[in-house]
Amino acid sequence: MISNTPTLNLPENSNELPFEDGEAFETFLNYFWEEYGFNFTYYKRANLMRRVGQRMKSLALSSYKDYIKYLKAHSEESTALLKFIPINHTCFFRDAETWDHITTDVIPHIIANQKSDELIKVWSAGCASGEETYTLAILLIEALGVEQFNRQVRIYGTDIDPEALYLARQGKYSQNQMVGVPPVFQERYFEEINQSYIFRKEFRHPIVFAQSSLLENAPISQVDLLVCRNTLMYFNVSGQNRVLYRFHFGLKNKGILVLGNKERPNTGIDNVFFSGVSQQNRIYKKVSTTYSARQLIEAFQQRRPGEL
Repeated sequence: MISNTPTLNLPENSNELPFEDGEAFETFLNYFWEEYGFNFTYYKRANLMRRVGQRMKSLALSSYKDYIKYLKAHSEESTALLKFIPINHTCFFRDAETWDHITTDVIPHIIANQKSDELIKVWSAGCASGEETYTLAILLIEALGVEQFNRQVRIYGTDIDPEALYLARQGKYSQNQMVGVPPVFQERYFEEINQSYIFRKEFRHPIVFAQSSLLENAPISQVDLLVCRNTLMYFNVSGQNRVLYRFHFGLKNKGILVLGNKERPNTGIDNVFFSGVSQQNRIYKKVSTTYSARQLIEAFQQRRPGEL
């Protein structure tokens, strides 16, 4: 085991609480964990306080104590809060340059290094309503053909939000949501019904959607391509480290990780756990390494809110 391997630190804007609200907010988070089993330890406090505050404002509540009382009286509010906190913004072919690189370099490299009877595993982590998951499916079908895609590929779309996953499984999108899809792909991969576009059933067999927490659940194993874009930025440094260690566990040796363009890893991620394939597009390759006991604890130990 290596004891001096650096931490995977990603920068964040702020991890500090306003002095007058910090203790009361931590009390609220502990209550939520004890009552509903959801642990906010690894979320950026500034972002989390802002989203909780916005929810409280919409309910005309002025203190965390009042919000706890409201939660006790309205059982449905815990679900509403968990749905409100993440910002599930996604779209097809978001950031075209990144997808161009995935199309021309990443996918051909994976296919070239895979035996024809060897499974290609793709993980779309934090998939929200499924646009990026289906984008990956389209590009892999284009590269492999429908028959080989159905036989050789498995795509896993995971998210913590069950309502977002319900939409992803429907594969049904409005005209506005289809803006990023080239017309040729719209015609080939979607069926237009009543001004909605539905991803065709004949292409869905290799795609599996499942509820999963990047912070708490075990990673999918032996993954060739892992796409997790604009999700890590909601976590604090410890949360980002925890997820990145888990991604490293889940990827095959030399497997590819794609982060969002707002997630800017510093040198701690390079050359130790991941090497840069395209820094501009936040594309990295897994580097084979071993873990210290500290890193294993950071990746998998369960903590109560506030324990860092």
